[in-house]
Amino acid sequence: MSRKPEAVHSHQTLRFSLEADWGTIFKDRSQESEYHPAKLYVEGLDGSQVSLDIKVRTRGNFRLQSRICGFPPLRLNFPKEGTENTVFAGQDKLKLATHCQDNREQYEQITLQEYLIYRTFNLLTDKSFRVRLAHITYIDAAGKRDTLTKYGFLIEDEDAMAARLGGTVLDLEGIHDDNTDQDQMTLVAVFQYFIGNTDWSVWALHNIVLVDIPPNTFPTPVPYDFDWSGVIDAPYARPDQKLPIRSVRQRLYRGYCKDPAELQPVLDLFNRKKDEIYALWTAQEGLTEKTLKRAIEYFDEFYKTINDPKAVEREFIRNCRR
Repeated sequence: MSRKPEAVHSHQTLRFSLEADWGTIFKDRSQESEYHPAKLYVEGLDGSQVSLDIKVRTRGNFRLQSRICGFPPLRLNFPKEGTENTVFAGQDKLKLATHCQDNREQYEQITLQEYLIYRTFNLLTDKSFRVRLAHITYIDAAGKRDTLTKYGFLIEDEDAMAARLGGTVLDLEGIHDDNTDQDQMTLVAVFQYFIGNTDWSVWALHNIVLVDIPPNTFPTPVPYDFDWSGVIDAPYARPDQKLPIRSVRQRLYRGYCKDPAELQPVLDLFNRKKDEIYALWTAQEGLTEKTLKRAIEYFDEFYKTINDPKAVEREFIRNCRR
């Protein structure tokens, strides 16, 4: 029996340790970065302590830069054998979203909020990336860095996500938003407005994965990478200069024009899910009262907008992309 779902489909915080030569790994920052040896220590399914020989490399784009993240995002590469007694059984590769900066609490709050954004989208649709929160202890094999424990989260592999949905990843740029599954596309566009994110593009496959799910004629867009969203308001996040906003806290709808009849079911879905969304954020371990309060206030503004017909007309109808 495959245990693939356990690594990312459980909502219980996973605890494990990673030991590697972090100095060497962090010097290797490029789109062609190499895998480096590492050990992952985790409690086995039978309660025993398990040591896995894995490989780790840096990944990402903006957060890959050393001036932005002293501790960049990682990709974990698991061996084909030896994982059977762990939650990582059957896994090949997993993305790990890290805390970015070691000594600034704000960045761990960013990590928790981005995790919650993924979880929020899970509440709205299964056509989304599954994630699992983790408390990770990082050990330097070279003995040059202090051991530290931080929040991070594992992200479902895109091919595994596509397979779960009965489809395959379509790695094809130049597809217009109108040539995708329109129910999902409208949901994605409104969701990005909900979190205040303009850092995405279907056409350029920027923070969007397209999934071909038979018998659907059009591909399904699935969003990821939400650290530039307004609800998080990361110190490094800036809107594109071509956009008519000057702060990521300012919402801007980037969806193409829809008839009100197409838009309303998505707004209704957000209203139905409001209590679940707020409960999810309120219950999150590690989130400070200040961070939670600011996020809920930001969401309150969204709900005020979508329940005001004039505001809906202004934000989603008149300001839509054409």
